[in-house]
Amino acid sequence: MTADKVSATPAALALLAEIVADHGPVMFHQSGGCCDGSSPMCYPVGEFILGDHDVRLGRIGEADFWISGSQAEAWKNTDLIIDAIPGRGGMFSLDNGREQRFLTRSTVCAVPE
Repeated sequence: MTADKVSATPAALALLAEIVADHGPVMFHQSGGCCDGSSPMCYPVGEFILGDHDVRLGRIGEADFWISGSQAEAWKNTDLIIDAIPGRGGMFSLDNGREQRFLTRSTVCAVPE
């Protein structure tokens, strides 16, 4: 998978800048859980252990964005767009408690023939 499969809206970049100012360098992992499936989780760098099959989709701002290998395969023809909307972030995500949360939106790419 190429490193150009994820981008961010201005609102997401503003929330990310606020979080980085408070916590230093961060990274994202796209949640695969049933309840947080559209919520990318934001963690301080080094506090989330990546799995052997996790795939780096790219960067938003200065933060690496990761997803599980099985999800990457399922979404291989999709570009992810990280947005910020009103609400509460995931329990362990750094956007929690800020009255804004990250949300993953997507667009389907042309499928190669």
